Amino acid sequence: MSKLIFVSNRLPVTVKKNESELTYSKSIGGLATGLKSYHEQGNSVWAGWPGISSNELSDVDQASINTELSEQYNCLPIFLSEEEIDQYYHGFCNETIWPLFHYFTSNTEYSKDTWEAYKRVNQKFFDVLDEVIEPDDTIWVHDYQLMLLPQMIREKYPNAKIGFFLHIPFPSFEIFRLLIWRKEILQGLLGANLIGFHTYDYVRHFLSTVRRILGVEHSLNKLSYETHNVQVEAFPMGIDYEYFSNTDTVELSSELQDFVESTRTIQNILSIDRLDYTKGIPDRIKAFKRFLTKYPEYHEKVRLNLIVAPSRVEVETYDTLKKHIEVLVSEVNGQFGTVNWMPIWFFFRTFSQDDLIAFYRHSDVLLVTPLRDGMNLVAKEYIASRNDYKGMLVMSETAGAASELGEAVIVNANDHGAIAEGLKTALDMPDHEKIERNTMMHHRLSRYNINFWADEFITALGNSETGVLQTKPLVDVSDSSVIKTAYTDAERRLILLDYDGTLVGFKPTPDQAKPDEELRQLLAGLSQDPKNTVVIITGRDRGVIEKWLGDLNLHLIASHGLWFKQAGGEWIKTINVDNDWKDKIRHILEMYTDRMPGSLIEEKEYSLAWHYRQCEPDVIALKRDELREALISITQSMSLGVLEGSKVLEVKDSRINKGHGVHLLTRAEAFDFIIGAGDDYTDEDMFNALPEEAFSIKIGSGNTNAKYQLKTNKEFRTLLKKLEELSDTAKPASTTAAMRRRTT
Repeated sequence: MSKLIFVSNRLPVTVKKNESELTYSKSIGGLATGLKSYHEQGNSVWAGWPGISSNELSDVDQASINTELSEQYNCLPIFLSEEEIDQYYHGFCNETIWPLFHYFTSNTEYSKDTWEAYKRVNQKFFDVLDEVIEPDDTIWVHDYQLMLLPQMIREKYPNAKIGFFLHIPFPSFEIFRLLIWRKEILQGLLGANLIGFHTYDYVRHFLSTVRRILGVEHSLNKLSYETHNVQVEAFPMGIDYEYFSNTDTVELSSELQDFVESTRTIQNILSIDRLDYTKGIPDRIKAFKRFLTKYPEYHEKVRLNLIVAPSRVEVETYDTLKKHIEVLVSEVNGQFGTVNWMPIWFFFRTFSQDDLIAFYRHSDVLLVTPLRDGMNLVAKEYIASRNDYKGMLVMSETAGAASELGEAVIVNANDHGAIAEGLKTALDMPDHEKIERNTMMHHRLSRYNINFWADEFITALGNSETGVLQTKPLVDVSDSSVIKTAYTDAERRLILLDYDGTLVGFKPTPDQAKPDEELRQLLAGLSQDPKNTVVIITGRDRGVIEKWLGDLNLHLIASHGLWFKQAGGEWIKTINVDNDWKDKIRHILEMYTDRMPGSLIEEKEYSLAWHYRQCEPDVIALKRDELREALISITQSMSLGVLEGSKVLEVKDSRINKGHGVHLLTRAEAFDFIIGAGDDYTDEDMFNALPEEAFSIKIGSGNTNAKYQLKTNKEFRTLLKKLEELSDTAKPASTTAAMRRRTT
């Protein structure tokens, strides 16, 4: 029976060790509340770190924790050492990802050591999960600490339904591309079937980033990536509305009773945050100072209750922030305070949830002005707690919740004057207007609560597509595989290999895609087997491909089949063509190249190619289609065709294609094993020309006529290495060694 697996950095249960005793306490956060109904089901498990360093635990302790968490809480612990916590969590997560994703680029640190720790811990999470995952399980991974995990799961469990939700902002492309390990992070996330964010802005940023960095396009927020579809959507996280709206706060602590009594003759502004530079606390204090300066009539009639929960005070940046806040509070109180009135009450401590609800209900205004925040549930909690509908929210537009709570007073977090004006608007707002605005926000929050959020995501994940490829992947050459049997039994083998995208990855410009030494060794090894005829069949110009590979024992087919050269032979033109058309077409390509920075023209002997891999994706879609239509219109009366490859449009004689090149070989000689591999539309002619029994392989995703698919050119190289090993095992050891010496 399939099960539901939740994975987060922290478990909803915290383990502590007091002397020799282990204690367990449940979390009451929004995530634990939202997933409670699912987690309490018998077919659910929650995996994560239990909150205690493995250095503090003996083997007996760990075994005891495993048993207790499994049997009593349906939880699966992942134990982390102090070094792992420091390097992975305090290091990469909080010194690299946290500041960068919140747009604090100057606070972002790049360390190879912490990145390696991040990879190791994500792998550790997978290794523990691997023991309990079954092929048809549904897995929901949470937040920025585990962005590599979805792809790790996908590689071993291709049919699993995997969801990922990011609880912090996803930055714009301009910010995200500063990350050194940007491709690895994106590839890790794209292992999921469904990726969720708090707002549509973050969805838009993510899709734009994937398109610009990985070159993967989307349609209606859906991406086709490697072996599966990825849906990207916004799921604004809610709160436990009933709890905040209905909790009784009659029995208060003496401290809270004193606070409530003091609010009877004064208007209270409340600010609640944990100590963090993203929250904009210093700017909030400065804005309150601006308010008191501009509106002296509020002196002794208003108070800012500033609650800051301690966080990472051992870190210098955070300790400096705390001291800065204390100085600003002292300045405001010193300048404006009187014997009977202190403008700011500063609480550097944590409060219970019930105490916070009491603060909410006795505060006229909640001031929430983060410089950047994924959602900010405090704003929603305040609105829900004010069940008299008479509180007002002043919120910065850079908080995720601002997109949902448009009836609040929305301000610019950096504009102290605007915040001051917003405070006055909220404090002066008549009750009937507050009630009208709050009614709409309450209705929204009650409907889109935390349970609705979880239900919506899990339902969408359940409805997501698990497979996109229409052909089966060819992943190895095991003892039982069809390709191994066919290869070893064959006496005459034909190996047809596209170059760009198949043997090498794509580069910014065509001339940068030179073959590396590993590829040359691989091709040399395959071609030295007397049973093999190895052919490079490419759209490249003959001069380039001969320069790069002409010294190896390979057949070369260049310009999509126009030129053919046997190993050690001379080039033969297979079709009589001319270049009379080039000037007219070149003029059009040059016009679009001038308009499109990053595009370039590659002039081949008998064709012209327009490359746009370096162009802005948002602009290129329109211009590419416009150019294609212009070229088709001009060439329709000629014997020319417009061929579309990977980020390239090429104009050439329509009679020339890779299928023509295949026929040159298969007509001349009989082969009992044929393999052909390519990565884009130009290779479909080759696939169609191959005989039925051939092994045709498409590299990458998308519709194809090939029988098999592999995800990347790296995987295809691995396949070729295994074929080379099969050739080696059939040769005498001395012969193999001699061949390798000749190629080095």
